Amino acid sequence: MDVFNRYAPFVQDFVYENGWDSLRGIEVAAGEAIFGTDNHVLLTSSTASGKTEAAFFPILTLLSEDPPASVGCLYIAPLKALINDQFVRLNDLCARAEIPVFHWHGDVSASHKRKLLKHPAGILQITPESLEAMMMRRHGEIAHLFGDLRFIVIDEIHSLLRGDRGGQSLCLMERLTRLAGCSPRRIGLSATIGDPTAAGRFLAGDTGRGVVIPRAKQQGMRWHLLMEHFYNSPPQAGDMAEPMKGQGQGVEQKTDTAPVAADPGLGFIFEHTRGKKCLVFSNSREECEAVTSTLRAYCEARHEPDRFLIHHGNLSTSYRESAEDAMRDDSLAMTTCTTATLELGIDIGKLERAFQIDAPFTVSAFLQRMGRTGRRGDPEEMIFVMREDHPEPRALLPEMVPWPLLQGIALVELYIKERWVEPPREGRLPYSLLYHQTMSTLFSGGEMTAAELAKGVLSLSYFKNISRDDFRELLLHLIEQDHIQKTENDGLIVGLSGERVVNNFKFFAVFQENEEFSVRCDSEELGTIVAPPPVGDKIAIAGHVWIVEEVDRKRHVVYCAPVKGRVPAYFGDCPGDIHTKILEKMLSVLCVDDDYRYLGSNARARLKTAREAARIAKITTSPIVLLGGSMYALFPWLGSYAFLALERFIRIKMKDIVKVRGVSASRPYFLTFSMDATPDEFIEKIKEEVQKPIEPMTLLFPKEVPLFDKYDEYLPEHLVRKGFACGVLDIEGMKQRVMGWGK
Repeated sequence: MDVFNRYAPFVQDFVYENGWDSLRGIEVAAGEAIFGTDNHVLLTSSTASGKTEAAFFPILTLLSEDPPASVGCLYIAPLKALINDQFVRLNDLCARAEIPVFHWHGDVSASHKRKLLKHPAGILQITPESLEAMMMRRHGEIAHLFGDLRFIVIDEIHSLLRGDRGGQSLCLMERLTRLAGCSPRRIGLSATIGDPTAAGRFLAGDTGRGVVIPRAKQQGMRWHLLMEHFYNSPPQAGDMAEPMKGQGQGVEQKTDTAPVAADPGLGFIFEHTRGKKCLVFSNSREECEAVTSTLRAYCEARHEPDRFLIHHGNLSTSYRESAEDAMRDDSLAMTTCTTATLELGIDIGKLERAFQIDAPFTVSAFLQRMGRTGRRGDPEEMIFVMREDHPEPRALLPEMVPWPLLQGIALVELYIKERWVEPPREGRLPYSLLYHQTMSTLFSGGEMTAAELAKGVLSLSYFKNISRDDFRELLLHLIEQDHIQKTENDGLIVGLSGERVVNNFKFFAVFQENEEFSVRCDSEELGTIVAPPPVGDKIAIAGHVWIVEEVDRKRHVVYCAPVKGRVPAYFGDCPGDIHTKILEKMLSVLCVDDDYRYLGSNARARLKTAREAARIAKITTSPIVLLGGSMYALFPWLGSYAFLALERFIRIKMKDIVKVRGVSASRPYFLTFSMDATPDEFIEKIKEEVQKPIEPMTLLFPKEVPLFDKYDEYLPEHLVRKGFACGVLDIEGMKQRVMGWGK
């Protein structure tokens, strides 16, 4: 197919005006799939390869040739900022064909939304949470808005593959199409799909349509990658090491000097961001705040203008948007310290370099963060900065292993050598989301019989693993707790307790949120925090330090004033979901003598000492080593959920068999405990036990109710326990690992 000639004239004009000599491979492949088939389409190609245009050029062509009688294309994205960015990008192109583009989320004006409601047409861009709100509050208008919907585009689909937010998106698409009586094609977009076939199954759900996954020819990767290690105080690992060749790729020598006695790792970042547009990624909001305030302090100490911005989910909208606007201005050489909020495809101009403090949890996150750079033909460039304290003289062996360094190497090697990225997470029992979709369906649809409600909810493809008995147990519990109320006609409606939940704007989101306090200075909103300190204490937010002047607990507001200094921030826990394949690669890195060209001199020296220590301690050949006396360390090399299953198995099943006591876990890296057995006896006994049938519920402690997901607190305790034991713990992965010990 000649895809370019199949495009509508206004699309062809757009291509000419942008000076494109030819279509990219992804645009040709997408055009052939969308024009030439009636199937769903999954577009996977590198960041900034033109996936959005590749999808929308043929979609807009088809919409212009046969205008729909309602919204013709629904674009679902995980971030409001991504929607705002795409709204600007699409408007110019769509205006040529008089195809309206609407966006809908909490920051969009009511007047803009009214235009859509009055004359639904064109493209609607929305987040899963705003689509949930629309389905609940404008239930009666869904058929009018989407009756002739032709396409649903899901951007950054990889971000929805491993949790309830993706499940919510699937449920919403199915509910919407049933209610509107339409059968749109789904177009998934992502730069980081490791198993396209599994992602295609997720995209299709139970629609009965096939999925086309075009294989576009891509240019080879051009990476400038450096991974360097820093102790937080001298000496550095490389100070006494022999000089090595080829340390690091693509990073010039120092451009600047940090203040005397600066944190070596952050001093390195300070030195290599001057005069450049950069992102500095942290794995938590607390670390992001600490890094920003430290780098700003270095500017002050050097009597330089502040060149550091901050961006994370707890900051106010104005702070986030100010950082985005400053980064789009190519005349400003600013660096933004951020979390995953700038990981996805928001356009913030041409970035020259990304930094990653320690290692992210996933290969997907590494690729997304790396891919923020290298646009407009330049190589992608990332510098990992691994930081740790010198081990105490009497530190135990596990604490002497540089876990973030090993994890960083594993992430890079898995992608370079195997092109591996985390697959969708399957086999879960999403009871928390089941509660959410049950309440949403009942709220939007009004009174229903139990059978009607069960048919409307359990038929959603994401709940295929949940039985009717489980749903009956949930309904009876919700009636008892007054979340659902029975009417005189034996119908079901939302009860008084349920109304308090569903009428809160936070109900639309299924991801876990902490109870937050808004932080204000005079009339300016700075952001939100968890657990505010007493009046007179200091807090860190928006990259600065503030003193608390008043805490209004009734209204959840903290009033403060700016002060100098540095204090740690706290926004809530930051759990990680690390795949077993990453831990296995970390072990492989310790076992081999391979050299990695992207390691700096300190990182090379630190890896060498770690390998030597691992071989002396035999942790590369035995899963369990003696630390002294009757204390042992166990290195299972398992991902988060298999590790959690093993930890519980040892605590509960092995306690009496080998007298295990004092179990301490550093998830998912190692366990330490004391026992009355030798390592060989322990391995023999645990292998005997895992060969027996393991009932998942036996890996829960008596009366334990492990609240793991957002709405678990509203579920019957039995379902919470069952969901955790059968849907979270990876017992099969744990058994396979244990049975391989000693071979």
